[in-house]
Amino acid sequence: MIKPQHHEIVVIGAGICGSTITNELLQRGQSVCIIDAASSPATACSSHAYAIAHPHIGRGSPRLLRLTHIAFLLAEARWGTVWNQHGIFQPTKKDKHFDRAEATNYLKSLDLDEDIAIALDALEAEKICGIKQSGVWLSRGASLNIFEASNALLQEHDDLTCLWNTRVTKIEQVNSQWALLNQANEVILTADKVVVATAMDSKALMSSIGIKLPLKPVRGQLSIFSIKKEDAWVSRLPRVGISGDGYCLPAQQLEDGGYRWMVGSSFDEGEDDLGSRESSDAFNREQAQGLLAYFEGDLKALIKADDFVGVRCVAGDRLPIIGALTQRPGIFLATALGSRGILWSALAAKLITAQLLGDNFALLARLGFAADLVAALAPARFFAGALPAPAALASNSKPILPSAPRAK
Repeated sequence: MIKPQHHEIVVIGAGICGSTITNELLQRGQSVCIIDAASSPATACSSHAYAIAHPHIGRGSPRLLRLTHIAFLLAEARWGTVWNQHGIFQPTKKDKHFDRAEATNYLKSLDLDEDIAIALDALEAEKICGIKQSGVWLSRGASLNIFEASNALLQEHDDLTCLWNTRVTKIEQVNSQWALLNQANEVILTADKVVVATAMDSKALMSSIGIKLPLKPVRGQLSIFSIKKEDAWVSRLPRVGISGDGYCLPAQQLEDGGYRWMVGSSFDEGEDDLGSRESSDAFNREQAQGLLAYFEGDLKALIKADDFVGVRCVAGDRLPIIGALTQRPGIFLATALGSRGILWSALAAKLITAQLLGDNFALLARLGFAADLVAALAPARFFAGALPAPAALASNSKPILPSAPRAK
């Protein structure tokens, strides 16, 4: 019998999070083995080509707001070469009166300088963004093709081993090492340290070592619409991204003069069906009207051209789970990223690498990681007592998968 390969560090999962962590470890001079059940990187949710990124400025816990700010800066720095900075506009909530002074003071309280976020009245927004609504202009907001970014992170490297078409179904501790097993209960390889960077699969993997994670799936369908050049919608289509109840990217003009426009998305909590649904497209058409405040727009003019269906993974308290599993030394978790995979992956790469390599906390502090933020992300928060009240937290599935209403 051939003895299984041994690696000091193994990363399970080659989506955007596992790929980013692996790349960060390589940059720090480490040898890494990344393993995935698929034949290449980014085949599940990370095959998404239309993800947006911006700091969270809505309702939510102060820690969530601080964390997304740090994560946004880390993501912007990491993906600068493929960072499509078209800006994101976040309209004022329809039931709320726009107060510039109040909005400006709120942004300052989040430590968001004007080069990141600025309050605009409707006339200013129309001039800058082409959207006649008051709100906040996030000029550095961007979109990213996660599939391309993930693949770029795993280019051939002397210290990188990629193991494809290999599903890990179980983890066992063998002496001071961790053994990774397949469905036949065979040891695939062993490792000193294991980073579990999968979505819902992480629940079963953690269960195999006696750890229960409060994870559940969230299905979301994005719709790509085509609009004929002569249609009234053309004069209302955005030239920037919009994030509110749903989100959209800037409309793209086609060679025939028509437009292609991506709008999302439905939100189906507790569901993992990847099939396309007409009802979700209908829901996204209504989202489109709301994003542009164009309620008289003919929904039939938004012609279905394509879609993307993804299943996110969220935790019980809607924050990601990132950090060392102190109950099982040598195991590190990066899961429950919800719809903020671009942001949380950049953050996870720095935090997991620092913990795995035993960096001095001062290095993390320089990136903005206060001790309370590290604790807010840590897996241990689920094993030290009751979860925080859900009302105090914002969904980790916004803005791409808004929390209400649901579409079936």
